Amino acid sequence: MIMRCYFQLIVLLRCVSNELQKGLGLLTLSAVLPSFSSSDCLNATNVSPCSPPQLQVVFFFFSLYLVAVAQGGHKPCVQAFGADQFDSQDPQERKAKSSFFNWWYFSLCAGTLTTLWILNYIQDNLSWGLGFGIPCIMMVFALAIFLLGSITYRFGIKSEEKSPIIRIGRVFVQAARNWRTTSSAIAMEEEAKGILPHPGSDQFKFLNKALLAPDGSKEEGKVCSINEVEDAKAVLRLVPIWTTCLVYAIVFAQSSTFFTKQGATMDRSIGPSFDIPAATLQSFISLSIIVFIPIYDRLFVAIARAITQEPLGITMLQRVGTGLLFSTISMVIAAMVEGKRLETAIKYGLVDKPKETVPMSIWWLVPQYAFFGIADVFTMVGLQEFFYDQMPSELKSVGLSLYLSIFGVGSFLSSFLISVVENITGRDGQESWFSSNLNRAHIDYFYWLLAGLSAVALVAYVYFAKTYIYRKECTI
Repeated sequence: MIMRCYFQLIVLLRCVSNELQKGLGLLTLSAVLPSFSSSDCLNATNVSPCSPPQLQVVFFFFSLYLVAVAQGGHKPCVQAFGADQFDSQDPQERKAKSSFFNWWYFSLCAGTLTTLWILNYIQDNLSWGLGFGIPCIMMVFALAIFLLGSITYRFGIKSEEKSPIIRIGRVFVQAARNWRTTSSAIAMEEEAKGILPHPGSDQFKFLNKALLAPDGSKEEGKVCSINEVEDAKAVLRLVPIWTTCLVYAIVFAQSSTFFTKQGATMDRSIGPSFDIPAATLQSFISLSIIVFIPIYDRLFVAIARAITQEPLGITMLQRVGTGLLFSTISMVIAAMVEGKRLETAIKYGLVDKPKETVPMSIWWLVPQYAFFGIADVFTMVGLQEFFYDQMPSELKSVGLSLYLSIFGVGSFLSSFLISVVENITGRDGQESWFSSNLNRAHIDYFYWLLAGLSAVALVAYVYFAKTYIYRKECTI
């Protein structure tokens, strides 16, 4: 039976958008409702801080978790749905699809920049309720616009089959059951099915054992088709790329932590009476992305296309690798700047005065933020397109979930690495690299460590990227 498979995706997107609106609405409500405190808190003579009621805390965190769950469904699905509107078989639309990923990330970073510059100000100086309410109202408008376009969306057509996850999983199960099968038996089966050698046929040949049934039967359902085996191989080829990009995710986690701590100790003054909040410098990542994406999409791709004759200018893996290089450079710059900051602290006798401002302008941090933003343009967008493009057609949103999982796992690995380094360097009563007194800490050493790990990961990535065989889309 033929069905419109993307209708279900629209329903899913509508559901997660509704959940996101509910989460933001509840978050707004938790901020505007008055706190019902004990009589001690209402006593005018009591100046000690009062904790909010337990029910209000639970309500607040429930709202946050609801937003997080909705985002988990919204991010991979809506991006996959947008990319699905382009026909991969049409050369012009394939180019447009690559451009879609660029402008998708451009819009995402523009929203982040707006949040950092406007909503943060509203929340800090006007009202938390208003600061949460504005995104809630914007989500209502966004859902309305999304639904208005329903009649113009393209719908994929597919026949009723087993879940692609089940089909691919069955390949691994069948191959494991046939682990004793000899290569000659596999070759005979391939020849009988008329399977000709092709790029990638020699990779993961153990999965070809799934073409045979353990009992020698050839009944339908007991053996896997060649298309199922090739889909399983395509998923397996992604594992080395996913693994080698984890170091990039570890580096990514530092931009909102140690970079900000560095800035908090430096001279943040603009004029006689205004200090830049250290966290505001994170906006330079979004700003550099917003500036560089149009340059990449309109200028760099056109020049690269003329040189390489590649429709996308450079391949997806070349794009990701270029970003990994820029990320490594960003860490080198961060290490050098931190070394300079420590030298300045020593020069002015501020080593044991962590609360004193180090007389070194915070603008020294801008290059590392800018390079990191450029790295995002290459690696972040490249990974989105790569994991979408190389997954089987029914698993595009799963591919984007795999891309997102790089940064989830990378964040955990970052915390683990920091814990290990702190335990090793803080032995025998010594100051660890992450001492609370940053003037005695050595974050610069940690940055050099990350730069070294990034270089090693880049070498490994280049090796796997050179041997990677792209999956070709089949015409449905």
